Amino acid sequence: MFRVTNCRSDMTVRELKEELDLIVGVPFDLQRLQYLDQGILMDETTLKFHDVVPGGIISLCIWHYDGWTELVLAAVEGDPSKLSCLGVVTEDSFFNTVNSRHLGKEERKKWVTQRAFVALYVTSHRGHVEAVQYLLEHGTNCLSKTPVGRTPLHVAAAMERLDCITLLLSYGASVNSRDANGETPITLAHRLNRWNSERRMFLFYWMAKTREPDRASRNTRMGSAPTGRPKLSPHPQHLQVKPNQNNTSEFQPTASLAEQQGRKKKQ
Repeated sequence: MFRVTNCRSDMTVRELKEELDLIVGVPFDLQRLQYLDQGILMDETTLKFHDVVPGGIISLCIWHYDGWTELVLAAVEGDPSKLSCLGVVTEDSFFNTVNSRHLGKEERKKWVTQRAFVALYVTSHRGHVEAVQYLLEHGTNCLSKTPVGRTPLHVAAAMERLDCITLLLSYGASVNSRDANGETPITLAHRLNRWNSERRMFLFYWMAKTREPDRASRNTRMGSAPTGRPKLSPHPQHLQVKPNQNNTSEFQPTASLAEQQGRKKKQ
């Protein structure tokens, strides 16, 4: 059971779902909310409209279509072997739903990619390090977002899953990715007082930045060639370094010895 604070009577069901996207770790578009026996709560209605009282319990279910319930439950458990059987690794998986049987090659690829992302989002939220590593090793995109713009790093930071944060960052997750409210994983962790999450992300970001000039200086010492290389001609050329107007060195070709002798004869 999860507790949602700062609820208001005029809060819409959609706003509540956006909060649950972060608190529960289930993407917004897979949530199906119910209160008492009123059936599914529609997004644009308010909590007051459904007579939701303070302390009331709202049931969160997952939409049954296309095998999403089974996938989310497996991700909550964090068992990589179960996830591998539910179509989250490759489009060649034997797992199928009524819908997936009719998909073309490209459509099935997108379907598998979406399922893999949902599994990564849920496992990152729950702190299942082995499952997160399994999904990342099999190519799951950690930069994908839920409909409200959140990445797996957002929920890992919100729940202070430090090992998951490190894994996601090492596979290219961005600390600067913003959700629909303009919050990055770092600012989200700061707002929620998740100091350990904030510190872990800041240190990783700082270390990555400090490595860049070191790498550049090593390349310079090793004599790496500049990116703008001179064009090659069929005749041999000699290269000399001349300073340009910006006081930086660049390679400029000079005439070969044969060409210089040819010019003297013409003169």
